[in-house]
Amino acid sequence: MVELNATLLAQIINFLILMAILVKVAYKPLMKTLAERQEKIAGSLEAAEKDRAEAKKLLLEYQQQMAEARMQAQEIVDKATKVAGQNKEEILAEARTEHVRMLKAAQEEIQREKEEALVELKDEVVSLALTAAAQIVGQNLDAAINRQLVQNFIDQLDANKLNSYPN
Repeated sequence: MVELNATLLAQIINFLILMAILVKVAYKPLMKTLAERQEKIAGSLEAAEKDRAEAKKLLLEYQQQMAEARMQAQEIVDKATKVAGQNKEEILAEARTEHVRMLKAAQEEIQREKEEALVELKDEVVSLALTAAAQIVGQNLDAAINRQLVQNFIDQLDANKLNSYPN
């Protein structure tokens, strides 16, 4: 059996005193340090969760901004396309207007040259008629009267025949 002697009793008392000192000096500060460490870890986990939530929020904001940027870019492209279409129509309208103006100017030029040619032709016909009449009659009575007679005759022909020609 186990003998209870003074040495055993002294060892038990020393063990209990050592346990009391360790509890007071080592166990409570160790538990306090462990509790602080546990709180620090919990705080870090909360901060990490908060940072994760913030990162997710920033990601959503970034995605929204990207979507808005894409929409704005598309609007700019659409607007540029619309402006280009309008410019194209304006240029075509100006070209058509210029074409009509040039065509009208050409027609006026043609009409003016036609009228000049007719005047020259009338003068030539008058001269030829006077020359032919002078040769037929054999003498030239009065050049101014002859010219006036031929001119009146040609004007009557113009009034009757030239109006029937298309312009």
